[in-house]
Amino acid sequence: MSDRAAPRAAVDPSDAAERILARIRERGGAPTIYDIAELAGVNPSTVSRALGKPGRISAATAQKVEDAAARLDFRVNPMARALQTGKTRMLGLVVADITNPVVFDIVRGAELEAAAAGYTLVIAESQESGVNEAEAVERLLPSVDGLVLATTRMPANQIDELAARKSLVLINRAVDGVPSVLPDVESGVEQLVEHLAEHGHRSFVYLAGPDRSWISARRWAAILAAAERRGIAIVEVGPNAPTIEGGRTALRRVIASQATALIAYNDLMAIGFMQESAAQGIGVPDRISVAGFDDIFGSELIVPALTTVRADLVRAGRQAVAMTLSGDRDSAASAGLLPTSLIVRGSTGAAPRR
Repeated sequence: MSDRAAPRAAVDPSDAAERILARIRERGGAPTIYDIAELAGVNPSTVSRALGKPGRISAATAQKVEDAAARLDFRVNPMARALQTGKTRMLGLVVADITNPVVFDIVRGAELEAAAAGYTLVIAESQESGVNEAEAVERLLPSVDGLVLATTRMPANQIDELAARKSLVLINRAVDGVPSVLPDVESGVEQLVEHLAEHGHRSFVYLAGPDRSWISARRWAAILAAAERRGIAIVEVGPNAPTIEGGRTALRRVIASQATALIAYNDLMAIGFMQESAAQGIGVPDRISVAGFDDIFGSELIVPALTTVRADLVRAGRQAVAMTLSGDRDSAASAGLLPTSLIVRGSTGAAPRR
């Protein structure tokens, strides 16, 4: 009888994987680099290099580790990776009101750009409060590589301090030295005011948004200047909540102005005003023409359909994320303003005869 040791039977890789998976299920939690190392037949340090810096090991070994990780459904923990690389590959997007349809397209654009770059987008809401926004930002900061603030309500000094800590880009807000994505407000306003003037309107109301809204103040300034150039009477009514209810509750004040055309800070307010006008028997556009900004989903569904100034909000979200990832504070100037265009629908028409 030979004293040579019998050869060890080969282990079926699928059996080994099932045994390790059963152990993972028994202990609870997720697979670790030690589980992957066992299945791949390598050291845990090799797994760590393969997952974090694959160029430092052979292609064959890297493939073995990747196959084992896939078999065990391993997912890299972004917090653990951040300890090694300083990058979580996550970005924060903070919005003022997540129920506002304006946000939908911004989020879509931001998500498309983030995903294309291999980043995860984390969304937080401030509920139109600068205090809530600052608190949300502080919670996000340790977990993200950069931030996009859409329609921020924070004061400029807080934004400056934040920009010194993280890569930061603003949408619809300008702060000196901080990259921002801005619409060409003046161009869109000029088209709208000219449209109303051509239809005989000589008195406007601007239904303002929140008092801390930079874009509301910018729109008012552009409307005021365009009206003055044409000798058109104009008054500002507000501030108002940037919601359908904000538009509804403004009806009495707007009608008391005797204006023949209303320009609302956003489409939601314009829609709310039109709903209340219909309830009170006030014709749009027969008694008063109504226009808004943003061309949100729903602006075509109300009767009559809403005239509005459109900006490419998907592009705004994409551009803001791209600028955040680049970390280039000078990229805002080269990006330029987002084009705006007037979309004429049934809510505007000829001024009523007096």
